[in-house]
Amino acid sequence: MGKVAVALADDHPFALVALVSSLLAALEARRANPFEQAPDPEVPTLDELVRTFLDVDLLETSALLTVIAELSGDDIMRRRVRREITQRAHALPGWITDLGTTTVEGVVEMVHVLGDGDNIMIGLKLPGGSPLSLVVYIDHNVGTLVKDAFAVPEPLDGLIRHMRSVGDDQDTTWTDLSPADARTRICDAIERGAITFPPFETDSWPACRPLVEWAVGMLPAGGAGYHRPQWDADALGELTEHFFSSPFAAGLDDADHRGLLESVLWFGTDYGPGDPLRWSPVAVEILLVDWIPRKIVADAAYLSHAPGVLRAFIRFCHHERGIRAALTADTLTAVNKYEPEYQRTIRSPRPQGPAALLAAMGALHPDSPWSVLEAEPPSFPETMLETLRRAVGGEDVLDKLDAAPLPDEPFEWGRIPADIHERVAEVLRLVDRCCDELLDVEYRTACRRYLGRAAAGDPEIFRRRSRADTAAAAICWCIGKANDLFRGEMLVKDLVGHFGVGRGSVSQRSEPLLRAIGVDPHNQYGSMHLGSLDYLTSSRRERIVALRDEYRAMDH
Repeated sequence: MGKVAVALADDHPFALVALVSSLLAALEARRANPFEQAPDPEVPTLDELVRTFLDVDLLETSALLTVIAELSGDDIMRRRVRREITQRAHALPGWITDLGTTTVEGVVEMVHVLGDGDNIMIGLKLPGGSPLSLVVYIDHNVGTLVKDAFAVPEPLDGLIRHMRSVGDDQDTTWTDLSPADARTRICDAIERGAITFPPFETDSWPACRPLVEWAVGMLPAGGAGYHRPQWDADALGELTEHFFSSPFAAGLDDADHRGLLESVLWFGTDYGPGDPLRWSPVAVEILLVDWIPRKIVADAAYLSHAPGVLRAFIRFCHHERGIRAALTADTLTAVNKYEPEYQRTIRSPRPQGPAALLAAMGALHPDSPWSVLEAEPPSFPETMLETLRRAVGGEDVLDKLDAAPLPDEPFEWGRIPADIHERVAEVLRLVDRCCDELLDVEYRTACRRYLGRAAAGDPEIFRRRSRADTAAAAICWCIGKANDLFRGEMLVKDLVGHFGVGRGSVSQRSEPLLRAIGVDPHNQYGSMHLGSLDYLTSSRRERIVALRDEYRAMDH
């Protein structure tokens, strides 16, 4: 609320609009990891946050609600907020209440001749005349997606003058862009970025994504997206013969060099913007440092000639396109820069093909039983079975796993130091009451086991001054996460609300408790992060057994 108050006192609306955009971006349900089964239950939904602000009658929450409703694009929320704000009768600045009357002043595209990416700039005029400009960088090398974006409280023409003065470049052009084309290109690029893993993040992206999407929504629909060149076999054959008959390919026309050029053309047509004649220092880096070592399965003696073919082909392509000699020299310098690393990589053990993709996604553990040099990469079922093995404690445990319920078990005091009995008893009483009122006997047994082992493993946790209700909430929260309680059965806020504590304090308190039982609080296996069957209820075990049997059947 302090930040909102400061933003409201600012002469320009930018501070509050940027703050709300960051808030909306943090709450977006878009998944960062393709293996993630559901959004993090720790993060409140936008609707939950709006309900919270609706319950708190302050000038700051009224301002937040109004800007959230506008930037979210949700008409139902907008009407709901408008009714509430009318009843509150706060004196909000006119630019907040009239934010929907913002107009687009212009759209400009900044393009470099080597084509690594484009900047699309949108100039807005906010109510009251305040200018706001957005710059969206669309990177073609990584799939024509939004890699960065930012907003500045300046008029568009002033921003362009500043960018020209900082980087006066004869190879860059600035042209007006059809607003409809800008909308299509930015929307397509945002969607591609949303399905890319790992996602691209900067200091300002995706924090300003809601602001960008709000501005793009003011542009007309029906524009043309980026055109991807289509190269069929005949066209690639003609390009190949044209290259090898040119002086640039002197001494290279043999089977190995033709095979390597075929791989280079595959990269040029199927990756990046799809133009095999477009070469820049960045494209060279991607090809030599990552693409060839990962994609082309061949011996090092053969692959070692790729940089020589690439140098000749770059000279040929830049000659065909009329690229300045200085840019050609920069691109060739990149080949020289990355060749030593390339030559080392192709002579080193490394994952290739599908195994390389799994490794990049974090699904191929370095201690997995398969070798990265095996010709046959692990199947998807085997990958998921390996995850289950590591989550429950190994192959033997997974084999013997059944859906038997946890017994009604008393608390074990034997290993707990006498001087903390009173503190532990207070936490135990709160844990038992929560399980009796909200959960069941199995959860009570799991929570008792967790509390007992944590107290025995690190008694200092209970010797320090701390609140018993926070510790009890952390115990129940961890057991709930281990059993997928918060993926449909109960909301986190309802569980922690039972104890009258905040969600953030519970998350922080859980870390020393997890370490006390030998578990890394940041374990990669998510909901099964306790790594022991002793804490899993029959319903959770039943789901794991079903997954085990399903993946084994798929593997067969």
